[in-house]
Formats: sequence, structure tokens, C-alpha cells
Amino acid sequence: MEQNSTKNYGAALYTLITVFFFWGFVAASNDILIPVFKEKLHLEQWMSQMISFAFYVAYTVGSIIYFFVSKAMGQDVLNRYGYKNGIAVGLIISALGTLLFFPAAESASFVLMISGLFIVGLGFSLQQIAANTLVVALGDPKTGAQRLSLAGGVNNFGTTIGPLLVNLAIFGSVTGTKSVADISAVKFPYLILGAAFILVAIIFKFSGVPNKIHGVSDEEAISSPTDVSNTVKPTNNRRSALSFPQLTLGMIAIFVYVGVEVSTASNLPAFMKDKLHTATDSIAPFISLYWASLMIGRWTASVGAFNFGEGMKKVLALVMPYIAFVVFLIVNAIAHKDIAQFYVYAIVIVALIVANLLSKGNPARQLLIFSGCAITALFVGMLSNGMVSVFAFITVGLFCSTLWPCIYTLAVTGLGSHSNEGGSFLIMMIMGGGFISLLQGYLAGDGLLGIQWSYLVGVACFAYLAFYAIKAKSALIEQGIDFDKIEAGGSH
Repeated sequence: MEQNSTKNYGAALYTLITVFFFWGFVAASNDILIPVFKEKLHLEQWMSQMISFAFYVAYTVGSIIYFFVSKAMGQDVLNRYGYKNGIAVGLIISALGTLLFFPAAESASFVLMISGLFIVGLGFSLQQIAANTLVVALGDPKTGAQRLSLAGGVNNFGTTIGPLLVNLAIFGSVTGTKSVADISAVKFPYLILGAAFILVAIIFKFSGVPNKIHGVSDEEAISSPTDVSNTVKPTNNRRSALSFPQLTLGMIAIFVYVGVEVSTASNLPAFMKDKLHTATDSIAPFISLYWASLMIGRWTASVGAFNFGEGMKKVLALVMPYIAFVVFLIVNAIAHKDIAQFYVYAIVIVALIVANLLSKGNPARQLLIFSGCAITALFVGMLSNGMVSVFAFITVGLFCSTLWPCIYTLAVTGLGSHSNEGGSFLIMMIMGGGFISLLQGYLAGDGLLGIQWSYLVGVACFAYLAFYAIKAKSALIEQGIDFDKIEAGGSH
């Protein structure tokens, strides 16, 4: 299957993005498991962060396994066995991981639980390698980033409802208490999720999702949401994707981006318990809002994936953030949470809209502006107290929302025939979600920075992302690519 905009792959695309929902559901649910197991098993903050560490490092281990198996076979695994088959196998592997949640919950075993999450993450890594490539391939390459944002929006719908459902399973109807209602109930949502994995694997096997895609040559390669093929200097003299500075620096950028996105949320429960004395069972709506903030930004960026006129796209760019916010409010209202405390967040969303307009669809400019906004939000959180600090930390989610497409676009643009190799290296760096969370959890100890000032880790991450925005733009200009002179295909 070749990338083109003439054939309608709509049904296949919508089937494909269901797996993005699962990735989000599990990733955000980890933020509820962290305080629950920390409280039940009397863990240190850094030890509780092993939940994030095990899950995200599994992505890297899975990618490395994939790389060496492909090398041993002398052919890319997905190219040989098929992308659709790869996703189905990944779903089965993840389903096997959920089975460990039964003995883990029954025995309150931390080791068994993180082992289960590790296996789930291994399955997700194979799904990620296949699904991200397919999403870009299913249609006009100029709107590939918008389709990734659309898929990311579905991912963040999973991150929005995941914490609420897992919280409901653990605490049931218990309110106003700091005790864990029933830790053994952790098994139920994950066993149901495992059954869903198997069901979707079967659906994938018989779906219209393409099993093969054709590679592209240097001359045909379009590695960004805009057609830069006429401006890219020849890359045949480059032996490896690692010879491109935008990729090597971009690998570090993906590492710190996923790291700060995950660690900001996973350390928030500890902050709210220590500084605001919030009950464990009352934290879920705030975790939900953090991940909904990413949904708000990605739904806004996905407008370009639809066939609307320019006027309608401009209107939706203003309206879509609030549609996503209303979805968050509805989900929490259904879960019988107090949503009045979140109304003020509608004002904060204006900052996202302004920052998005200032970026003008340029990935380097957007990465720089959003990183600056996130640093500001983190300092507000560290220098204030009460709910102001909580909402400031949650706001980081708004400015993380579109950074994956920005970094990915900058990192693979101009790689030509090395694009797939470069993309696999970027997926490996998702392990930053584990390492950065662990680092912040360690520094959050009372003898070190403490939980509030541990968010300096996030400041350092965004500072590097701002640096990368400048360096990547410079590297691309040297290669004959200037996003300021290219008509953008939509916001990223």
C-alpha cells in the first residue's frame, strides 16, 4: 500500500486508532496504582515510581528485541509478517501481561504487578512500531501529523477515563477516607482490558487494515507534514540515520519529553498528599484532568486531519479545546466527581490557544513556545501553594500535548530512505518515561529537593526541548530545509 490521498482508508484508520486508546488507558492508570501500592506496601516515593519505570522501559526492551530479530532474519519483521499481524501479536502479548494482575492483586505483590506491566509494555512496543507508521501511511502524507494528532486524541481519551475507572474499581463507593478500600480489586479492570486486547486482536486479523506498506526512496520521501521533497539535499552519502544531527539530538528530546510528561503526572499524587493532605481516593479527577489536558491540545491539532474548509478549521481551532474540556467534565460528572472545582481551568485553556496561534504550524517554533510555557507553569507550581500549584502542574499537560508530533517531525525530516530506521530509534527512547519518573521520585525525598521542588527535573527537561527546537531548525536549514519558507499542512 502506498501513501496517497485518493483511496479512502477511513474505516481502516478508525480501526487502527483503537489501539491508541489502550496505550493511554494503561499509561494513565499507572498514576493511580502508584499512590495505592505506595500506601498499602509502605514504599518510598522512588520505589513506587518503579511502576512507571517497568512499563516504559519495556518499550525500549521490546524495540531492541525487534531490532535484533530483524537483523537476524535479514529482513524487517513487520515487512515480512505484516503490520496488521504485528499489531495482533502485540495485543496478545499485552493480554498475557494482564493475566499477572490476578495473582498480583490477590497477594498484593509489587513484583508481580510490575512484571505484568512490563509484559503489557512489551506488547505495546510492537503495536507502537506498526501503528505509528500505518497511521501516517493511511492517506495524504501532508496530513500525516494531523492523523497522528487524531490518534493521540483517542489515546488521551483513554488517559482521561483510565484513572477514573481504576480508581472506581479500587475504592468503589468509599469516599472521604485515606485508606485503600480493596487493593485486590485492581485485577478486575486489567482482566477486562486483557479480554478487550484479545477481542481487538481478532478484529484486526479480519479488518481492512493494510498488512503491507511500500517503502519510499530518497527522492520520494516526505518525512514531515509538509512536502519538503524539493528542498531536501541528497542524503545518499549518509550511511546511517544516526549521522543526522536532528535525529541524534531528537532521540534525547523524545527521552526527556516522554519523561517529563509521565513524571509530572506520576509524582502529582505524592505532592497532593504531602502538601494538600488530599485523600488517595480523591486524586483521580486531577490525574484525569492532567491527561485530558493532552487530549485538549491533540484534539485541537487533529482538526487538519479532516476535510474542512480553511474558515471552519480556524473556528474549530478555537472551539475544539473546549469540546475536549467538556468531554472531561462529562466523564467526571458520570463518575460522580465534583466538577465545579475545575471550571476555572477554562481560563487556562486560553493560554494553549494563544500559544498554538503564535506557533503558526511551525514545529520548531511550537516546540520552543510550548517549552517556555511549560517552564513557566512549573515555576508557578513550585513557587505557589494550594490548588494554584496543583493546577499549575496540571497545565504542563496542555503544553506537552503536541510535542511528540513536533519532535518526531523535526527528527525524521530530511532522513529520506533512513526514515524508518530513525523512527525505530525514536520509539526506543520512550524509556525516558521510566527513568525521569524514577529520578524525580528519588529527588523528591525529604533529605533532597522535596516533592515540590523535585519539579525542577521538569524544568531541565523543557530547557533541553527549547534547545533542541533551536538546534534542529539550524541543522535542517543546513540541509536545505526551512519550515518558515514551507507552507504548513496544518498545525502539529
